[in-house]
Amino acid sequence: MSDVLELAGVSLVRGGKTLLDSVDWQVKDGERWVIMGPNGAGKTSLLQIAGARIHPTRGVAGILDEVLGAVDVFELRPRIGLASAALAAQIPEHETVLNVVVTASYGITGRWREQYEKQDARRAFALLDAWGMSTFMNRPFASLSEGERKRVQIARALMTDPELLLLDEPGAGLDLAGREDLITRLAALAQDDESPVMVLVTHHLEEVPPGFTHAMLMRDGAVVASGPIETVFTEEHLSAAFDVPLDVRHQDGRYTAVARARA
Repeated sequence: MSDVLELAGVSLVRGGKTLLDSVDWQVKDGERWVIMGPNGAGKTSLLQIAGARIHPTRGVAGILDEVLGAVDVFELRPRIGLASAALAAQIPEHETVLNVVVTASYGITGRWREQYEKQDARRAFALLDAWGMSTFMNRPFASLSEGERKRVQIARALMTDPELLLLDEPGAGLDLAGREDLITRLAALAQDDESPVMVLVTHHLEEVPPGFTHAMLMRDGAVVASGPIETVFTEEHLSAAFDVPLDVRHQDGRYTAVARARA
């Protein structure tokens, strides 16, 4: 497989409920993807498969030239950076910000007896500095604001210099200022040719940073539309995904949508 992600006929069933239904998806090197859809659309489930956290019930999931079910996922996961609420919940309450980032080297969320090289600490500090969090390095992660935690999580996700970066709702819970700061930083990351392939999950069109190239809209576990972002973020496709007539605007690289006024 030559694509970064290549999913063919992927379905996921849990407790008799179909969470993903025959999803086909290809992600190529250099692309930056947004996955959108209403609650229960299957976005997070799809990201968990892309992150080698779960296996599909049916279909084939190719990740970084490997196939789930035929590869040691513990060797594959360090090649994938992941930032999600579920991962953040595993971080010990009093873990320092620096340790939250540096422990990504071992794929763990709490520092214990493992040993790190000086270069690991230097890289963790440099990433925290790049995301405006170096002055917080000795603070407990639990003491941070929601926006600060999100930036630390992204720094952690970048710690292993991943080939694929997965961001599950990074704007969730942020106020307006925090959201706009995060979007500015993500836009800069997306436009950096040295950055890994990126996949961002969000509920909100206004959270999509400039620089993202492709999009997928989902509803009820299935794909509504997928492809270059300008062909997917249309009034027709977004209205179908969210089951409400929408007016969509695009200005200065940002998208917005509001419910269409009734006649």
